[in-house]
Amino acid sequence: MRIVQIEIPRQGRRVGVVEDDSVLDLTSVRSDLTRVHQCFSEARAAGSSLNDLLAGIAKQSGVATLSYEELWAAAPGGDAPWLCAPVDHEDVHHVFVTGTGLTHTGSMQSRDQMHAEEDADKPKPDSAKTDSAKMFEMGLEGGKPADGQRGVAPEWFYKGTGVNLRGHRESLDVPSFALDGGEEPEIAGIYIIGEDGQPYRLGFALGNEWSDHPTEKINYLYLAPSKLRTCSIGPELNTDIEFDEIRLQCTVMRDGQPVYQSGELLSGETFMSHTLANREDHHFKYPLHRQPGDIHIHYFGTSKLSYGTRDWKYQTGDEIQVSSDQFGQPLINTVAVEEPSAVPVRVALA
Repeated sequence: MRIVQIEIPRQGRRVGVVEDDSVLDLTSVRSDLTRVHQCFSEARAAGSSLNDLLAGIAKQSGVATLSYEELWAAAPGGDAPWLCAPVDHEDVHHVFVTGTGLTHTGSMQSRDQMHAEEDADKPKPDSAKTDSAKMFEMGLEGGKPADGQRGVAPEWFYKGTGVNLRGHRESLDVPSFALDGGEEPEIAGIYIIGEDGQPYRLGFALGNEWSDHPTEKINYLYLAPSKLRTCSIGPELNTDIEFDEIRLQCTVMRDGQPVYQSGELLSGETFMSHTLANREDHHFKYPLHRQPGDIHIHYFGTSKLSYGTRDWKYQTGDEIQVSSDQFGQPLINTVAVEEPSAVPVRVALA
């Protein structure tokens, strides 16, 4: 099932499901269900699956329909209905945004090159390996454990709460303190924690795990702050796709012309050093990540970045498109660059 969340001006939020070229507006017959997490809670209370609950509502008489193409093309905040992030929460602090890196061969090569250049002036034996290479090899050796066993932990990073989450056609920021922006076309897993503390995977969405690679390149210990940026998912939540072989593409447009085209990007377990289950285990093993009602959006990494090959920086108005034939419509975001500033934030006395 392909699920979307919609904002209709002067009417508010809606939950919809994609059917051919249309979106069935389920909220038109169930006004109490305006977000996906509410639908999940009702399905759990009824002993049903999310898919079955939504399919049942979609069959009711009087369900309104909207043009999916018009929704997908609409700009957020305009007069026409638009697509929101396919999962979010009224309280943004109930949304955790995280990710797992060094899971693809290409990601290891990009990171390893950054760290090797960073340490180039430091004496070391010819056989020395960067921490990125070591971490990737750990995944190759122990990231796909047998059923019932815990494998090696992958690299993990935090991107923030729902404050940083953006949907289709919303802007990704280059903050005033950043050195640049950097696209990371990925698949994101979407999870909700049940009232019993059990994590439930709703499905997957296209994502752009927006980062600051020049900051990270200064020193790999700057990875953590380089990840504290806006990021996006959408336009759909796909509840049925298998996470084995997924093919993506990324294009960056400037003034109507492409300045970067990734070519085919391979993702999914087949092309990764960790299983999905192992990454989920190491994320949800922490009690903090199993608090009832919380939503978790977890990025699974990419195999290629533009940063290592380009001689340009992102500018306001640049358009980034992440697409996959397995996910329906592409995810598009524009870039908004803030004016550089070194003015410090001063804390006031309470």
